Amino acid sequence: MKYVYCPQCGEKLGAKIIGDEGEVPFCKACSRPWFDSFATCTITLVINEYDEVALLRQGYVSQDFYVCVAGYIKCGETAEETAAREVFEELGLPVEELRYTRSYFMEKNDMLMLAFEARVKKAEFKLSQEVDRADWLTFEEAHGKMRPGSIAIQLLERYFSEKNR
Repeated sequence: MKYVYCPQCGEKLGAKIIGDEGEVPFCKACSRPWFDSFATCTITLVINEYDEVALLRQGYVSQDFYVCVAGYIKCGETAEETAAREVFEELGLPVEELRYTRSYFMEKNDMLMLAFEARVKKAEFKLSQEVDRADWLTFEEAHGKMRPGSIAIQLLERYFSEKNR
């Protein structure tokens, strides 16, 4: 979120140099800087014991490509809790093991995506209403159904690259 008005008093913000941060939005009335903020989300590559990955089709995300499980972190929730909750909500699968891999900044949506790998037992999906379809896919199948350059495909490539070392 790019601040234009003070969230506290509603005054239009000016700019002020604040130390090493440089020029930031500043409210003269409140004598306070307002640093632009962003949403924090998780994105999770779900993997079963056969090294198949669970990918989703969600029309509101993409009409053309499969995606990983993802969701917003709720207040009071850790990133790990969010990742496990989202896997269970979207696929109906309990997470047995969860590993943080790295973060990605998605500039287009001002989102910090915290990436995880989740281990689950292969089972039938119990899809949420947000999910149009989900499939268990091999690396090759998954790679061909994901948007090139996406965070999701980077997670897939990273997992299989590390596994094959």
